[in-house]
Amino acid sequence: MAAHSDEHERTMAFAEIALGQIKALRQPAVPRNYEIWYTYATGYNPSLNEMINETLRRQGTLTAKDLGDIYDTYLSPHRFTDRIDSVGAKVVDEIEQVMAMIGAAVGQTSSYTESLVDVSQQLGSGAPDPAGLRTIVEILVRSTREVEETNNTLEERLKASKEEIIQLQEHLEAVRNESLTDPLTGLANRKYFDQMLERAVADTKPTDEPLSLMLTDIDHFKKFNDTFGHLTGDQVLRLVAQAVKQNVKGQDIAARYGGEEFAIILPNTALRQALTVADHIRRGVVSKELIKRSTGENLGRVTISVGVAMLHHGEPLQALIERADSCLYAAKRNGRNQVICETDPEVAPRVESQVA
Repeated sequence: MAAHSDEHERTMAFAEIALGQIKALRQPAVPRNYEIWYTYATGYNPSLNEMINETLRRQGTLTAKDLGDIYDTYLSPHRFTDRIDSVGAKVVDEIEQVMAMIGAAVGQTSSYTESLVDVSQQLGSGAPDPAGLRTIVEILVRSTREVEETNNTLEERLKASKEEIIQLQEHLEAVRNESLTDPLTGLANRKYFDQMLERAVADTKPTDEPLSLMLTDIDHFKKFNDTFGHLTGDQVLRLVAQAVKQNVKGQDIAARYGGEEFAIILPNTALRQALTVADHIRRGVVSKELIKRSTGENLGRVTISVGVAMLHHGEPLQALIERADSCLYAAKRNGRNQVICETDPEVAPRVESQVA
């Protein structure tokens, strides 16, 4: 069970770093603080790390309020819901203000109508003298100007409200995208992957179009973390993510599937085509040299193993994922840095002794 052992050692290393930070800063070892420092140790949320580093640089410690703000901003399960609710409240407030302006304009129009009726009655009762006619004209001019001013104010308010609502919509879309994006790599996160795979499979049912799934894992990723540190590990993840982005197009959906695993959904793509895409990604990764940013040291090349499977129409989603996963581990068992699909002879039923 090499994979399970490596994962245990890796997560224990993160846990030790988290507890070490809590001890060093003499903070309460409550679950919230542990989660903050564990996330900091993994480096999976660069924005959280930047905020912590900047706060420590500025004041040398983190207060209870600092920790609360960091948790609410970057980790709280309610943070996206709260931000969406905030945008929704602003939209409702904007609509209420517009409705109030429309109500005022309707009232002004009714008053203007009453003025016209009154004038009509006065004119109907006989020809007024010059002074009376002047009064009638002044009433009409004043009422007309008031309606015009009200309409101009309403037009300006509607224009401003339209711009405000467009900005709120953009903000809402940004919040939504953030909730579905992995912050380290910029790819879709696991939540978005699960949603889109289910949708992509459903879309194939009416047409029987092919759909392929690719799972990829970074070879010897733990070695990079242990030898060069977690910042270098993050650099490796971003390097692979970049190669993935450069080779997926159109309807293809690339996501960070797990710690060092990536997944690509390939709609309307048969197995052979998917293998070509997978090998382009593999070649794209291995063609890049990894340079340590702090020292300029050449750390060698990164390789990945890839498993590819194609949907068998009518099967459950989990069956497709398991076949792709079996192909991935077949690639790792057979030497890594290669692509294996479900029709290759190397693929065998999954066994417990998986390779990391």
